[in-house]
Amino acid sequence: MKRLIRCAMKRETCDLVIKNARIFNVFTGKLERGDVAVAEGRVVAIGRGYRGKTVYDAAGKTVLPGFIDAHIHVESSMLSPEAFASLSVPCGTSAIVADPHELVNVCGIAGAEYVKEAFSRLRVGGVNPLDVYLQLPSCVPATPFETSGAVLTGKETARELRRDLFFGLGEMMNFPAVLAAEDDVLEKLEAAADLNKPVDGHAPGVGGKEFCAYRCAGVLTDHESLTAKECREKVARGMYVQIRCGSSVNNIADAPKAIDAYNFRRFILCSDDKNAHDLNTRGHLDDALRRLVKAGLKAKYAVAMTTINVADCYGLRDVGAVAPRYFADMVVVDDMEHFNVSAVFKRGVLVAENGKPLFAHGERYLPDAVRSTVRVKKVTKEDFKVVGHGGKFRAMEVQPYGLYTGETFVPAPEGELDCRGTDLNKLAVVERHFATGNIGMGLVKGYGFHGGALAVSVAHDSHNLVVLGDEDAAMARAVALLEEAGGGIALVSAEGEDVFPLDIAGLMSSASPEEVVRRTGEIAAKARKMGVKDCYEPFMTLVFLSLAVIPKLKVLDRGLFDLDKFSFVPLEEKA
Repeated sequence: MKRLIRCAMKRETCDLVIKNARIFNVFTGKLERGDVAVAEGRVVAIGRGYRGKTVYDAAGKTVLPGFIDAHIHVESSMLSPEAFASLSVPCGTSAIVADPHELVNVCGIAGAEYVKEAFSRLRVGGVNPLDVYLQLPSCVPATPFETSGAVLTGKETARELRRDLFFGLGEMMNFPAVLAAEDDVLEKLEAAADLNKPVDGHAPGVGGKEFCAYRCAGVLTDHESLTAKECREKVARGMYVQIRCGSSVNNIADAPKAIDAYNFRRFILCSDDKNAHDLNTRGHLDDALRRLVKAGLKAKYAVAMTTINVADCYGLRDVGAVAPRYFADMVVVDDMEHFNVSAVFKRGVLVAENGKPLFAHGERYLPDAVRSTVRVKKVTKEDFKVVGHGGKFRAMEVQPYGLYTGETFVPAPEGELDCRGTDLNKLAVVERHFATGNIGMGLVKGYGFHGGALAVSVAHDSHNLVVLGDEDAAMARAVALLEEAGGGIALVSAEGEDVFPLDIAGLMSSASPEEVVRRTGEIAAKARKMGVKDCYEPFMTLVFLSLAVIPKLKVLDRGLFDLDKFSFVPLEEKA
């Protein structure tokens, strides 16, 4: 403290001075011209005439606080934690609130321990370039209707939350159980409340008395608001609303309509799911800021939503602002319209410059606990046969650019269903944790794919194998390819087979970011040539079709599930 004061008073030379800057003040919403003085990893002053051991000339560019992602599943990037950091930090990301929901559903608590340890090993100039606030997944499994690799009860959750490993409780997706006041779910929520740890939410379309009840359970945030009206209602009831800009889903177009000069402090920015290709080509939170401003939101509101608002929401001390005493986590951008990042500082250390990380990300930390996790009972083409009896088949219709799946009905003539030459695909979820042989079957209308099969070992939330196709033999072969690879993404067509392994829990790859981007991009491009429509991300959309906490119709390893009815339904209805 003495040195901070002495540096602020210009009695000592600072560690770093960023000169000739335009500094955005999140407290006033205004830009100031001057220098940023840093000592001991903290900002000590905004002014002029400071001496620094290191001087960085901002050349008139804008200095912002480091960006904080309010909710993200790192696993959805398909990158190792080290590789994720190497792509996100150069985009200005200084911290993430990470929910390792996917890894824990596959590997149990060991999955969370892996994420934290892998990130903690990153170093540049004696500092870690990325702060990770780890949430303990609240829904393992997400529902009692599917098979996951692990189960966390209320008692186990209460025990684990007491560890310093976990910052808070991850998104409470099982909102029906919350509204029903089920004891096991409430035990998890009460444990977080007793420890004064934040609880993230997940309540699509929940309003009225049901939303009031959800808030009474202590849930702090929600990233599933689809309309401006829903955003306003949730903010009015004391919720922080997370504006989501992910690879598959975003509400950038509608959410800004809900934000005004009074309530903007209750909105925060998150990615939820961001794939490697988008991180590499579009960016991370810098991309979200560009898109928000282009959608008409004032830049000062947008910046607050990914800095000081997130810090206030989660009670993060001394982050989220460029101001005295705050940690010197800063991003230098060209302006507050394009948000092109030229430099990133963490605790006053330059950690990325001109789109490149300044820290090593070569050797991966890969414990045995996250390897060899795909165990499948052998399947044949007969396992994917669908037979009609003269009634009508239920079929899923996937919302463009979204996660919701509508329900439609198509004729179910007598005999075996042949999807070739139609706008239907078969969708199967194959259990992959204990080789039980469970296979849930459904139909998808309008995806556009034809001539083979797509398969992936990433499938929210229990991460069984999801395979879509119009040829049964190709579907069986795609599953076999994933088992041989230990998980990954696979494509089978008349032209050949393509597979990219995901050797970390069947969710992520230990390959370099460049390799992940290149190979996943190649396979996705081939899927597009086989007809997948532009409004769907070939594999990222696929992984949500078994997500039983998003309406309406989803396929689980135990069958076809209707969230509105909260029960399984038959594939065929009688005429």
